[in-house]
Amino acid sequence: MKKFMDLMAGVKMTIVSGVFLVASLILMLTGIEMPIDPAWITVVISGLPLLYLAITRLVFEKWISSALLISIAMVASIAIGELFAAGEVGFIMAIGAILEDMTVARAKKGIGKLISLVPQQGRKLIHNADGVREEFVPIEQISKDDLLRVLPGETIPVDGIIILGNTSVDQSVMTGESLPVDKKENDSVFCGTMNCYGSLDIRATQVGKDSSLQKMIDMVKEAENKKAPMQKIVDVWATWLVPIALLIAIVSYITTNDIVRAVTVLVVFCPCALVLATPTSIMAAIGQATKHGVLIKSGEALERMGNVDCIAFDKTGTLTYGNLKVSDIIPLDETISNVELLLKAASVEKRSEHPLAKAIIKYAEDNGLVISEVKNFQMAPGKGVTATLSSKTVICGNALYIKENSIAETDKMQNILVNLRNQGKASIIVAENGNAIGIIALSDTIRPTAKNLVAKLGAMDTDVVLLTGDNHLTAKYMAEQVGIKNIRADLLPAQKVSSIEDLQKENKIVCMIGDGVNDAPALKMANVSVAMGSMGSDIAIEAADIALMSDNIDKIPYLKRLSNSTLRTIKGNITASMGINAVAIVLSVLGLLNPITGALVHNAGSVLVVLNAALLYNRNFAQ
Repeated sequence: MKKFMDLMAGVKMTIVSGVFLVASLILMLTGIEMPIDPAWITVVISGLPLLYLAITRLVFEKWISSALLISIAMVASIAIGELFAAGEVGFIMAIGAILEDMTVARAKKGIGKLISLVPQQGRKLIHNADGVREEFVPIEQISKDDLLRVLPGETIPVDGIIILGNTSVDQSVMTGESLPVDKKENDSVFCGTMNCYGSLDIRATQVGKDSSLQKMIDMVKEAENKKAPMQKIVDVWATWLVPIALLIAIVSYITTNDIVRAVTVLVVFCPCALVLATPTSIMAAIGQATKHGVLIKSGEALERMGNVDCIAFDKTGTLTYGNLKVSDIIPLDETISNVELLLKAASVEKRSEHPLAKAIIKYAEDNGLVISEVKNFQMAPGKGVTATLSSKTVICGNALYIKENSIAETDKMQNILVNLRNQGKASIIVAENGNAIGIIALSDTIRPTAKNLVAKLGAMDTDVVLLTGDNHLTAKYMAEQVGIKNIRADLLPAQKVSSIEDLQKENKIVCMIGDGVNDAPALKMANVSVAMGSMGSDIAIEAADIALMSDNIDKIPYLKRLSNSTLRTIKGNITASMGINAVAIVLSVLGLLNPITGALVHNAGSVLVVLNAALLYNRNFAQ
């Protein structure tokens, strides 16, 4: 039965219902009579789903909804032969329901995409009489303390501790860090993260439902369940509207002995304009936002955005571009120029797959340098590379790799490295024939509009907080550049969620803005969430209420202004619709309106509400 009613209430059948209602109106105005009034078709198509909804809510949910009042008005209109009035209120309510569904429908694909990140198998190390052999086993067969091997390019299947090997791990899925993290023996690794290069042997510490990735999935589900859907304002008021309408209709009939007046009261009392007040305004606002490259998924999100008084930003890919770029070229040898130092580093790093190496190579190529060929290339995963360039041994790597190769660290070099670390930059030390000759630093690039955005939000009495998985020094340096004072760094997904909850306990209405998979739980937990659409992960976009398709974070103040204006329009529409209904009720009781004219006045109120809402679409909220 429900499937049939859903079909009848669908867009296609509602269009058919409207066609027959227009036909009935034409026949009524021209005085042409037909054996069967076309309004009967409208009553059946648009009326039956309303009647079914009213009865099921009343019987099973003990809920007196607006559908009950409209059903009573339809039945009363049919009883006195006013089919057009019955069809009109049913059709208007069907339109309102469709608009409501269109604005509040939320994508539910995010959880599925997050689950798809969970590895399905692992390379288990099995000890036997012949030694150690590798065997692929389903993830369900991996237990705590099992030994696993992870080759370059493979996803780490469980949380674990490295017992053998060095590498760099892309753990942006968990922490959002823009740089791969160098890992060595006794370091922890997370399920779902990527081993960039270097074979690892790990001991499983958390598996299955206890793994960090699975816990993140559970957090997204839990946060989603905590968000109760917004109850329709008409249904909240219906508890009062139904008995009041019935009482006025009964009193009108008793005092005038005119059933037509009583039915007219029921017709004009139907809250169709009230039903349309919210969804039409939201539809117009969502259309307005779409023109500006902002995708708003629900009316609730639009409403909550205006009440936000605290915005929590992720760092990488949000306030920054999320792309590594060479920021400093610092020769330590006065005889070497910046160009020579860059060319030596790019030549040696050319065969490396490390993201830092790729950034150096790209920078060199963008500056028109012709990269030389090298010999005897060697790579130490998670440390650096060595090669022979023009008969000289050139080493590029981190401080540990430089030390392992017996290259002296001068006070000048150490001071430079400390200064770069304090700025949140990654450093590659370049050495030639046993002497350090320079340092190349790389960093993420801050969006040029970020500082102005933070200032604008401050002027709107909105607190700004930085929540990031990056280390504290990186976070602090970046925050100082854009003017953010409240910093929370070194956060895993669960800690980001806890930070959001802490802010909410301070009675803050929190908006979370992020772009990575690791942001999904926090996006779900926030009162309203915004994802960076064009470069953000699909999971973050699905988890968020709003997506910035152009990645323009300057749209945040625009969103707040749009939300506030939409709420004002909704309140104005509700006030106008209630006022029109009140006047129409008085006129009905006085006998100045009948069911037909009452339905037309009632329809005029609905049209007025829609036109007022439509004005939102072309209004300028950019300033």
